[in-house]
Amino acid sequence: MLNANIASEADEPLHTDTQAEAAAELPESSVGFAAPDEADIADTPHIELPVEPEIVFEDLGLSEPILRAIAEKGYRHPTPIQAQAIPAVLSGRDVMGVAQTGTGKTASFTLPMLDILDGSRARARMPRSLILEPTRELALQVAENFVEYGKYLKLTHALLIGGESLNDQKEALMKGVDVLIATPGRLIDLFERGGMMLTDAKLLVIDEADRMLDMGFIPDVERIVAMLPKTRQTLFFSATMAPEIRRLSDAFLQNPRLITVSKSASVATTIVAGYVLVAETDKREALRRLIRSEDVQNALIFCNRKRDVDILYKSLTRHGFSVGSLHGDMSQPARFATLEKFKQNELRLLVCSDVAARGIDIGGLSHVFNFDVPHHAEDYVHRIGRTGRAGLKGHAFTLCSPEDKLALEAIEKLTAGEIQRIVVPELDVVEWAEGDSRKRRGRGGKPAGEKPRAKKPDAPAEENVAQPRRGRGGKPDRARQPDRAPKSEVEIAAEPQAASRPSRQAPRAEAARPEARMEQRPQNQYRDQNRDYRRRDEDLGPSVQGFGDDIPAFMTLPRRADRPHAAITEDQDS
Repeated sequence: MLNANIASEADEPLHTDTQAEAAAELPESSVGFAAPDEADIADTPHIELPVEPEIVFEDLGLSEPILRAIAEKGYRHPTPIQAQAIPAVLSGRDVMGVAQTGTGKTASFTLPMLDILDGSRARARMPRSLILEPTRELALQVAENFVEYGKYLKLTHALLIGGESLNDQKEALMKGVDVLIATPGRLIDLFERGGMMLTDAKLLVIDEADRMLDMGFIPDVERIVAMLPKTRQTLFFSATMAPEIRRLSDAFLQNPRLITVSKSASVATTIVAGYVLVAETDKREALRRLIRSEDVQNALIFCNRKRDVDILYKSLTRHGFSVGSLHGDMSQPARFATLEKFKQNELRLLVCSDVAARGIDIGGLSHVFNFDVPHHAEDYVHRIGRTGRAGLKGHAFTLCSPEDKLALEAIEKLTAGEIQRIVVPELDVVEWAEGDSRKRRGRGGKPAGEKPRAKKPDAPAEENVAQPRRGRGGKPDRARQPDRAPKSEVEIAAEPQAASRPSRQAPRAEAARPEARMEQRPQNQYRDQNRDYRRRDEDLGPSVQGFGDDIPAFMTLPRRADRPHAAITEDQDS
């Protein structure tokens, strides 16, 4: 519009009257140069900089059926990770993608996979591609994406997750599948039963690679990779990628294309984060006050332990909140039903463990509450990444106790940003504790990292002699008793004859008395104190032989040969 005005109305000045008056009042010496004439300004050519056109999905090389399905979903422009990953996957290269949560990593490999697999057919028990997911919920979400984006393609997929019928999964593999979406445990179980072969899988996807390649999953992942053919295409996608995990992934990737859209472990700019510092006993009250004060449409509340999930769920239910719970110990149908209710806005709050923090896409999630500071700083990124997706504004609040100072500092260091403190009114103000004093218990019931107590200095030699080491049952240890000085002949003659026996017999004689036995009984705190410790020599009376004085009545009956009717019967028979 500015260029058009200049072309048609070249003789009009571009500045206003107020600006002209202000310029006229200034002397030329104060400005340092002469003011240009109006004609010079009008004759100055204006150069319009070229605007780079925004990339659309049609520019990425996808087929027409996939583009039609994408358009029906309402998407036109790919995200940065999709714009770089899709052409690389279509070219056949290995890809390692690192992008923050909520940037569309799932579509970065599902869309090109559909295009690559189209046009061929799978054989029975031999899937053509494999996608490994860390959780069952994430595997279900990936399966939904294949159904939505592949609606116009004749491709089949199968889902191998725990909690489902193994026979149904075998039948699906027998029909032949193009895409196999599985968790490592169920995949290995079905492979060992001879339910499938992976020699035809030429495309491998490891989603959430930092968690899949964690120390607990390394053996399973390595075993699964060994089942695949060596000539394959491998794709890694994750929100975080630690250097040691990246070195481990080099063993599975061949000349990969590294795609880093944003800094590893970064947080979306649309998320407003804050933390609340309260006493451990005030965390539930602080959470309830935050929920009431904030405009919470729906929210996820994360706990570190499954036991705390149940406790917090019951507490919020008693206070009248619409809440559900989700953790790994729940049955699979119960987990699916709870998650579906939350997605349908039948539940306002969902208390869960980190099982729901990996890749679960819940549209329009307004808030995320960390009831516990995560043990690993990377988990914080995945937790709060559930909100602020697709450009929407989100809020993330973390409840900290005074012992969580170092854990919060680790999160700020990882995300390279400072988290602002929020004060909840009408709660006691507390400060950080000194050092890392998080209540993590180690073996033996002692706090982790506690130094062992210093040993007492050795007692003098005289005390060691006077107090010999006691053995089992409170008896002196024979092997450690100190040597006694030899007695004189006068002392031997003065002792009674009964005491001339060896000294080691004295404890036995002392233990023969009932009072001594009661004193020497072991004090075992796990044993019932009312239990009867009666021994053989404590029985009352002599031992009973046979039936004793009480003879059963059937034993007093006469023998058959002695009965008179038996003799009469024998004469009649003869």
